[in-house]
Amino acid sequence: MQRRTAAIAIASSLSLGLLACSREDTAQQATSRKALAPDQAFEAVATQGRGFTVGALISANPVYVLFDPQCPHCARLWNAAQPLQTRMKFVWMPVAILGPKSLPQGAALLQASDPVQAMTAHEQSLLANQGGMSASASVPDELATAIQANTQLLNQLGAESVPFIVARHARSGEVVTHAGALETQALIDFVGLGQP
Repeated sequence: MQRRTAAIAIASSLSLGLLACSREDTAQQATSRKALAPDQAFEAVATQGRGFTVGALISANPVYVLFDPQCPHCARLWNAAQPLQTRMKFVWMPVAILGPKSLPQGAALLQASDPVQAMTAHEQSLLANQGGMSASASVPDELATAIQANTQLLNQLGAESVPFIVARHARSGEVVTHAGALETQALIDFVGLGQP
């Protein structure tokens, strides 16, 4: 019985670990990262981050998502958030922690004339193991600086992986954060949206 319980615990921890993409830090980076307090985190993301907004633009409670364009778990969160776009405002902020394609793809998404269409096509390609959208390696300085600032913001938040969600719970008003993808219902519960 103890072996079975241990096996279940190990399986659960492994499945939870598959919900997010982690960067590889040096020991110094990992130990020097200190998370901001929740209210500070929300304020920092709202005022310092740069992304593209989708969903209910007049929503009182935006949901901020720091994501790496090369992260398949971010793609799953994008898909899970689609049914909620009529009820919630999402701000998707690209970071570059997973490889050389992250920065150019993030820049392409930020400058897309229709970021929703571009992100949807990109995430479908990523989930089909096709690497995502083609993007020029020549990134305008302004966009490179914005994505680097988003990446630094991820560090300030103490996040170890992406996607990293920062929101204000609709019912309690508390700032909530979550590392990793969520299914649609879990996302509804996380932000306190309630049933339609």
